[in-house]
Amino acid sequence: MPLHAAIFAFLHHVAAFGLVAVLVAQVVLLNSELNLATARRLQRLDMMLGISAGILLVVGLLRVFYFEKGSDYYFGNAFFIAKFVLFLTIGALSVIPTIELLSWRKATDQGQAPVVDAAKLRRLRMIVHLELLGVVLIIFCAAMMARLIEIF
Repeated sequence: MPLHAAIFAFLHHVAAFGLVAVLVAQVVLLNSELNLATARRLQRLDMMLGISAGILLVVGLLRVFYFEKGSDYYFGNAFFIAKFVLFLTIGALSVIPTIELLSWRKATDQGQAPVVDAAKLRRLRMIVHLELLGVVLIIFCAAMMARLIEIF
């Protein structure tokens, strides 16, 4: 493997681990008391999630098209397509917490904790848990791809 391909593989893995770390941190914080400090941490984590996901997507696509086995191989593999669809689904799901966290900006900028009803917090927790489940399924698909298991 050429050095540049190894560097892109490294960046891809760092971004993936960063994404998982952020999701786990969000789960922990969403299960704690929602005060000003927690709200600000959740807002920063959401930004970090977006950055990690963006890097993961760009680097992953560069690997598919330029540094690995080629796009024909990947887009011909059902597990890769499942990984990609799961990633896009997680991204779509993450819009809901992002919108909520952005709505807290006025309160946090004024040094106040946002007022969020219990049902909305439960929904945010559920979404982040679903995102983590999606990541687990992505890892499963990656393992299936690595072992060259074809279902079609």
